[in-house]
Amino acid sequence: MTPMQNRARSIPAASFLKAVAACLTAAAVLMGAPLFPRTAQAGEIPAFAVDASWPKPLPNNWILGQVGGIATDAQGHIWVIHRPRSLTDDEKGATLNPPRSKCCAPAPPVLEFDADGNLLRSWGGPGEGYEWVGREHGIEVDDKGFVWLTGNADNDNVAMKFTGDGKFVMQIGKIAPSKGSGDTTQLGKPAETAIDKEANEIYIADGYGNRRVIVFDATTGAYKRHWGAYGNPPDDNKQPPYDPKAPASQQFANPVHCVKLSNDGLVYVCDRINNRIQVFKKDGSFVKEWFFEKNTLGNGAVWDIAIWPDPKQTWLLSADGENNEVRILRRDDGSVVGSFGRNGRNAGQFHWIHAMAIDARGNVYTAEVDTGKRIQKFKLTSDALR
Repeated sequence: MTPMQNRARSIPAASFLKAVAACLTAAAVLMGAPLFPRTAQAGEIPAFAVDASWPKPLPNNWILGQVGGIATDAQGHIWVIHRPRSLTDDEKGATLNPPRSKCCAPAPPVLEFDADGNLLRSWGGPGEGYEWVGREHGIEVDDKGFVWLTGNADNDNVAMKFTGDGKFVMQIGKIAPSKGSGDTTQLGKPAETAIDKEANEIYIADGYGNRRVIVFDATTGAYKRHWGAYGNPPDDNKQPPYDPKAPASQQFANPVHCVKLSNDGLVYVCDRINNRIQVFKKDGSFVKEWFFEKNTLGNGAVWDIAIWPDPKQTWLLSADGENNEVRILRRDDGSVVGSFGRNGRNAGQFHWIHAMAIDARGNVYTAEVDTGKRIQKFKLTSDALR
């Protein structure tokens, strides 16, 4: 045995490991990275169980059509916008002349539920002073209780603002042909909205016709700014079909399907067909992007986003209506830490999960279109908020 081997054997194990750790720590600091990134314990990651008893049966022989949007408000109530005109004759048989069957009748387009599934209010449809949308899509409730609605039929180039009991307040844009992604007065079949209460601004994912995020004053409707993918000016020229092997598109594809705001000033945008989330600052500066299930074709893998309600907003939940699952993401890096759901008709499964929302207790509410035509509640079962 050499003198060097002798000395190595004489070093206590604890001292040796401490020295190694010190060396690794120093190297990590020099490289500007944490040595051992903290991994979440299983109980800290959101986990859910479907509540098959939610919501309670609707009154008045009512039934839901395709559910375009779902949102929660400051009171923990759940707001839904659905599409009465999507019901088939056998679903709305009681309204035909003569009646085809005992059930059912379309529910009003906008419904408000409490967390137990009780229907609290319902309203919507054409009224005095405004034109109703041709196909109901998005819903958002701001901190003042105003309800914002969007549609995605051909001329639904408008975002509409109502009181909580359905009184019309104002609108941005008109029920009229779109003027394209460069126009600042008219929308393009907007999908969803988000409210920045501090700045009193409304962000619009615009949308099924246009290829941009656009921002207005939430009180006056005055235009503020807009941008496309990577912060580029939006371009309405025809794009080739999505190809997972092609370079990433420099433009959003239609639809630009969601927009969400975090407390630390980031803007998250669903570029649905391109299977990605793009992240921006509020001025439209591009920050980063994440791709999910890049080989997904059809209607794409990124339909909606909900932000976790803990103080750090640790997680994002992302609804995927083509693969019919909800992914749980780390908000800081977009890594997938879990998922729930699959394609199917049973409770807890999805067919075209289109939108979702989270309440302050971590319960998740989902909405389905196409032939899904339902809403579901998933109760938080882990310690992700404790």
